[in-house]
Amino acid sequence: MKSSIGIYLLLGSNLGDRLQVLADTQKEIEKTVGAITKASNVYETEPWGVSNQPSFYNQVVKIDSELSPHKLLNSIQLIEYKIGKIKLGKWRERLIDIDILYYDQLLIDDEELTLPHPEIQNRRFTLVPMCELNPDFIHPVFNKSQVELLANCPDELKVWSLDTTLI
Repeated sequence: MKSSIGIYLLLGSNLGDRLQVLADTQKEIEKTVGAITKASNVYETEPWGVSNQPSFYNQVVKIDSELSPHKLLNSIQLIEYKIGKIKLGKWRERLIDIDILYYDQLLIDDEELTLPHPEIQNRRFTLVPMCELNPDFIHPVFNKSQVELLANCPDELKVWSLDTTLI
């Protein structure tokens, strides 16, 4: 199932050396999941959901992978735990979080996985780097580009570029 359009992952960290965590995560993705073909700048973002925590560094990467969506999910969960993810609660601090945003145009909604990610349209920290990588990518449910989703996004939290891609 090698992707020609691409698979998009969101990487996020707000603990430790955030740039190093994102760099280590990229290395693990390349080793175990597939090639990173494109990466957005790293963005510092205000925390979403719970405000009394450190700001996040977020980045979207486009990958090519032969893994099925569910095997991809399992592989990125293993990467999260290898890097040191500890669940402190929903929307709380984390060393690393990896979300599958899109797997080409696939639609999946089961107990383990929902694709595309169900909150893309509500989160500037996802849409801003996604617009950098592929502004015209059409959301398969809403039939809108990433730019259109960002223009209508209700999230008002700040997102600013660190002007680095780590690759």
